[in-house]
Amino acid sequence: MRKSRRFVLLAVVAALPFATITPAAATRTDLPTPPPWLKVENGVSQPQFDLANAIEETLFVQTTVDSDLDGKRDRVRLKLSRPGETRTRGLKVPVIFEHSPYRYNIGGGANHNVDFSVLPQEGVQPNGKSAAAALGTTIAKPKPDLPGGLDNYWVPRGYAVVLGESIGTGFSDGCPTVGDDKETQGTKAIIDWLNGRAQAWNEAGEPVAADWTTGDVGMTGTSYNGTLPNQVATTGVEGLRTIVPVSAIASWYDYYRANGLVRAPHSNVSGVGTNDFQGEDLDVLGYFVEGPDRVAKCAHVTDALLQYADRTTGDYNAYWRARDYLRQAKNIKASVFVVHGLEDYNVMPHAFASWWSQLEKYNVPRKIWLHKGGHGGPGGVTDYQRTLNRWMDHWLFGVDNGIMTEPTADVQRPDGTYEKYADWPVPGAKATTLRLAAQNATEPGTLSTKAPSGPKPRQSFTDRGRELDTDVSLLPNPDVANPNRLAYLSAPLPKAAHLSGTPSVSLRASVDNRYAANLTAVLVDYGPDGQTTVTRGWTDVQNRKAVDKSTPIQQGAEYTFTWPLEPDDYVFAAGHRVGLVIVSTDMNFTLRPLPGTELTVFPAKSSVTLPVVGGKLGV
Repeated sequence: MRKSRRFVLLAVVAALPFATITPAAATRTDLPTPPPWLKVENGVSQPQFDLANAIEETLFVQTTVDSDLDGKRDRVRLKLSRPGETRTRGLKVPVIFEHSPYRYNIGGGANHNVDFSVLPQEGVQPNGKSAAAALGTTIAKPKPDLPGGLDNYWVPRGYAVVLGESIGTGFSDGCPTVGDDKETQGTKAIIDWLNGRAQAWNEAGEPVAADWTTGDVGMTGTSYNGTLPNQVATTGVEGLRTIVPVSAIASWYDYYRANGLVRAPHSNVSGVGTNDFQGEDLDVLGYFVEGPDRVAKCAHVTDALLQYADRTTGDYNAYWRARDYLRQAKNIKASVFVVHGLEDYNVMPHAFASWWSQLEKYNVPRKIWLHKGGHGGPGGVTDYQRTLNRWMDHWLFGVDNGIMTEPTADVQRPDGTYEKYADWPVPGAKATTLRLAAQNATEPGTLSTKAPSGPKPRQSFTDRGRELDTDVSLLPNPDVANPNRLAYLSAPLPKAAHLSGTPSVSLRASVDNRYAANLTAVLVDYGPDGQTTVTRGWTDVQNRKAVDKSTPIQQGAEYTFTWPLEPDDYVFAAGHRVGLVIVSTDMNFTLRPLPGTELTVFPAKSSVTLPVVGGKLGV
């Protein structure tokens, strides 16, 4: 969640198959009426107010929570900017609201050690010292004007902009509880104030009412700032008409864990290169956003974040459940415009895909924009900014600009162009199962839609993931046997294949000399010019039955391990081969035991399932 440098991963892909486009879900009928003063051209609000005349205020809003347990309800600070005409002409305007834990005075704390003799599920304590965290030099420092550029863009168009500071961060009261209901309620309080349901005071201690606003609010933000809109939307708070979460979390468990495995978010696009976030967890993030001055005061919060996040088993529990917004999606009343990078391995694609699925389940008015970059928004894309402008105009001003009758999904291709689809995954994507097979115990195997025939050997490999970077050392040369991974490849594809959705792996395997092990699967596109990592996924062998319960394994006993990979939308070009690489420890993502864990796979009873548009691969 801490901001990181963004890169764009380019790959050569074939032309996409045509998809039929149908209208988006029906909109709700309680939209505002556009005010007569609003300047609109071609369905988009235009700049009409001079930013130099904007009114800026710093206020403190009363919340309903006491996160630092000092006996007083926390107040959260905000800065706002609104058109001067809200005073001189009495105009009432809607609000673009970004809340953040990153405003001021951040830093401190160290990442957890991830190097172990054996995995902690086996009861062995970590060895070595904690790795130093790469703490945020990328967060914007205070400026004389409002931080960032939201006010520069939206205020001239007739919106107010509110920048809030999360409980326990910046100049707000309290302690940062990282994702729970207290943080949610602390954010919601600002929307309540904008709608006359909460109190606020200026820096002189004078009460201030939000009598200049319509009370209609659109929340937005990126990363943690984008997660807070998800949180608040699940409260169903009156006045929140829409949210635009960018690279946002839907479940904190999925951010720091994967199928029972303690797994780190990555600071780089696509997981390639050194990961500065290895060992980060809820408590580390809490230390980071509270800043060094609150460490003693907020120890009761950060200590609990460490204790109950459970870095030993990695199991889902009540603490994670309290930070899981997927189960609360039924309460959402706002519309949602989801924006995410398909190469985001910080807040990984599972976050947007799981959230999107819940929005569909509960018939939430929605739109999705998927770009080919990493963590953050689609920078420099004019059509995206125009689309965002139209979205806010529709939901906050009631402009009838047709945004909700257009295709629901925009998906970017590596050449920078976008394809429009009726939904995501792309309609017509069907589960296509490729079966693993091998001719002997050592040579790389095959992937085919046909059931394996001939020999059915088992294949073994030894984990050296602490010493070997998966992408650098274990993905290349898939046609050559490697004692530290297993590789399975399809025949060259007779035509382009469009993957859209969530792949999964089912592996019949055993752990031969340990009682715990990581399992990692990487889906790879092997072409004439080298390989491209498409997606990857991880699981804990002890969580094969349930994510909330570890079940011991027996050494040498075969089990069926089934787990999802990260969702993607990707086109394999004609002539390329689909590859599946199986490793144990993934250096830049998982906990790292000493090398030597031995695993055996039974390919004849293993498979990978891909959501393919049209359902056919021809291999």
